[in-house]
Amino acid sequence: MLHHFGNTRSSRQADHTLLTPDTFVRAPLPGMSNATAIVHVTPAIGAAFTQYTVEFSAGGSMASAAAQRFLYVLEGEVTIGSRQLKGDGYAYFPPGSQAAISAAGSARAAVIEKSYVLAGVQPPAKEIFSNEHDVRSQSLGDGLEVRILLPEDPSFDFAVNTMTYQPGATLPMVEAHVMEHGLLMLAGGGIYRLGDHWYPVTAGDFIWMAPWCPQWFGALGQTPAKYLIYKDWNR
Repeated sequence: MLHHFGNTRSSRQADHTLLTPDTFVRAPLPGMSNATAIVHVTPAIGAAFTQYTVEFSAGGSMASAAAQRFLYVLEGEVTIGSRQLKGDGYAYFPPGSQAAISAAGSARAAVIEKSYVLAGVQPPAKEIFSNEHDVRSQSLGDGLEVRILLPEDPSFDFAVNTMTYQPGATLPMVEAHVMEHGLLMLAGGGIYRLGDHWYPVTAGDFIWMAPWCPQWFGALGQTPAKYLIYKDWNR
């Protein structure tokens, strides 16, 4: 691939980071076999969670995690015990889950891992398996819909949603709040305001937003824009 004399849309700022596929670095994580990871964000950057994309080759697998884990299938099929998750399928694993994750063929999945932080509260005990399309969409305004993938229960200390924008739809306001975000663009594109910067974004891009980073998005083009977004919750 020709990299035009060091040009890239990727940008690292104090309160946000945009990572574009031309800058992704792949490496296996401990416990992976026939699989590799693109690590998007970790506590090394100041985040309170880790997010990466795992790319499985045929027969690939990954080890369980001590922390909470959320997995969303981007492509192919992932096997968890006796269950198969296809595209847009997802799973939540509570702390200490020993669930085995593998793929018979090539597959890709977004993975979020986070230590549980709610003092005096029992963390969720059960694994969750579902598909985004089985979750009822909720309107957030003209041309904007959200699907809430995890239960809105006080025992959960983070949330993961998908947000879908029809062409021309926007967030209704510039947001600045205590929650941080990890955002993976799944389809379409548009313009994202992060802090005082404005970025064109498209499918495959990843964004980390620190707490109180001003943020706003508007969808451009002729097809809907969609992203998967993490936020810490019940803080």
